[in-house]
Amino acid sequence: MCIRDRPVAIDFGIGKLTKLPEIIEQFDYKKGLLISTPSMVKNGTANKLLELCDGKLVGIFSDIQPNPTLKNTDDCASVLRNHDYDFAVAIGGGSILDCAKVACFMATTTDATSLYFYKEKLVDHPGIPLIAIPTTSGTASEITSASVLTDTEKGVKAPMNYKYFYPKYALVDPELTLSCPPTVTAASGIDVLAHSLEAFYGKKHQPYTDMAAEKAAKLVFENLLTVYKEPHNVEARVNMSLASVTAGLAFNLTQTAAAHACSYPLTQDFGITHGEACAFTLAAFWRLNSESDDEYVRNRLQQFSKNCGFKDANALADFIDYMKQEMGLCMVLEDIGVTSVELLDELVSNSFAPNMQNNPVDITPSLLKEFYQSLVPASVTE
Repeated sequence: MCIRDRPVAIDFGIGKLTKLPEIIEQFDYKKGLLISTPSMVKNGTANKLLELCDGKLVGIFSDIQPNPTLKNTDDCASVLRNHDYDFAVAIGGGSILDCAKVACFMATTTDATSLYFYKEKLVDHPGIPLIAIPTTSGTASEITSASVLTDTEKGVKAPMNYKYFYPKYALVDPELTLSCPPTVTAASGIDVLAHSLEAFYGKKHQPYTDMAAEKAAKLVFENLLTVYKEPHNVEARVNMSLASVTAGLAFNLTQTAAAHACSYPLTQDFGITHGEACAFTLAAFWRLNSESDDEYVRNRLQQFSKNCGFKDANALADFIDYMKQEMGLCMVLEDIGVTSVELLDELVSNSFAPNMQNNPVDITPSLLKEFYQSLVPASVTE
């Protein structure tokens, strides 16, 4: 299946990776950099891709950490710039793709990424074209214009979102996700659900994003525990890849909301992986929003829950908690190391990224502290 009538051409299906040489030839690219993970370099996958592409991929960059940093991006951009690459191929999870998207733009400048991260300059032109190949079912970074980076010096993690960050082509081969370990499957899969639910209840939702969000959520509810427990179940892996792309089509237009806003300090300050950090508050925010004073919001979330096969919104939230327990994800603040009021206050203070304003229920610091305390063991009190 190939979709071309959108900013990113999407080619989806088992075995699609073998089309990479054809895609490179189609665009008449000459000299490309492969942006990948250290593990793919170590296990020989990166070199096999270079061989597959008949000399069109001539270098590898893999110095990218989970939750990519401004330095990772600057270093990658420097390689692209200094060796005159005219395209790049990124293969990996969301961290690799997020870094690659920004690096491909930065390579067309002589600037540091920080200037754009802090909006001292605006992204105002296309970067080097990028072919994006995800190896997880999670971020959908291969089809979106958003990248999340971290400034480790200032302790800031935040999204960047510009139309010029879209990859040129997304090659989505679910077969690549078969080797994902259970922890990655769990964290990336629950991230798909966060994208779906936040796209649905976010203030910027539209009827067409609602449809995509509901489809993606159903696929996650039906398949995530299966791929977690049966990692080589190809049908379930295909469905999770489809859920990831479908959720991406939704949240790329609506943006994310409160659960993602809260996830940034959970990752930056407490070391929780992105997907698990999003999942940490996901069920509770679904409950909170489903109890909104706005009848329209309440009715929407209740109907969505029923459409997904649940009795009501609380039942949907309960199933999220059940999935988290089954996959060993963090459930309460004690699990992530928040064991004092001081740490809780710090978490609350750092949870107000701009996407918090996209939540249908207005979140204040006092409300958010009370919200977090509903997850806190009795030992963490004033």
